[in-house]
Order: sequence, then structure tokens, then C-alpha cells
Amino acid sequence: MMGGGNQQMQQLQQELQELEEQKQQLEEEVEELKAEKSDMDDAIEAIETLDTGSTVQVPLGGGAYVRAEVQDIDEVVVELGGGYAAERDQQGAVESMETRKDSVDERIDELQSEISDVEDQSNELEQEARQMQQQQMQQQMQQMQQQEDESE
Repeated sequence: MMGGGNQQMQQLQQELQELEEQKQQLEEEVEELKAEKSDMDDAIEAIETLDTGSTVQVPLGGGAYVRAEVQDIDEVVVELGGGYAAERDQQGAVESMETRKDSVDERIDELQSEISDVEDQSNELEQEARQMQQQQMQQQMQQMQQQEDESE
């Protein structure tokens, strides 16, 4: 009987480990989305404050930048998602970025709900494991009591 209990306990521990890993992955995705949202906020602020003729630093990649002049603030290319981009005027670019940001917020909410569900499952399994440990301890105590009674 004890072997079956240990096997069940090992299975519970494995399920708890899997839930913890799933939770960590979800939390990492939330952090990535929050960073993306922060980048969008910075882009929105830049689009709103720049004017035609403004000088900006344009990233080339690898930590290299070049100084450039904004020729027309009403020609902003904005990612739409799915590998697509479109040219927008200044206000349209801000609106497109705000729409994308709202989508990111929705995804963050979904992930946080999933995290909460995983935490609930984990708490249930932990409670089940505690109950199983208590039952095993009671069984051991009963066996020890029976052995003492038999030896007397």
C-alpha cells in the first residue's frame, strides 16, 4: 500500500513541477509583452512630439545609429501585424499604435488569467499532496501502534 502512495506522491510532484514550468513560461511571455508595450509607448510619444524637420537618431542595428532628419511626419510607416505595415499620417500612426497596444493589453490580461488558473490548479494539487502525506503518516502511526500491541 505504501508503494502506491509514494507513486501517487511522485505523480503529484511531477504535475506540480509541470504547472510551475507552465506558469514561468506564461510569466515570461507577459514580461515580453510588457516590454513591447513600453516600446510602443515610446514610439507613440516620439510620433506625437516630432515635427517635419526634426533631427532623430535612427538605429541601424548592432548598437549603431545615424542622425537623420524627418522629411515628413505625415509619412510614418507602422507595423499592422502579421508581417504587414502601412504608411500613416501622424495621427493615423498614433491611432494604429494605440490599437496594437490595446491588443497587447488584452493578451496580457488573457495570460494573467491563465497564470491564475495554473496557480489554482497548483494549490489544489499541493492540498492533495498534504492530505496524502497526512494519511500516510496516520497509516504509519497505526502500524507502529499495532506492532507495539502485538509485542506486548
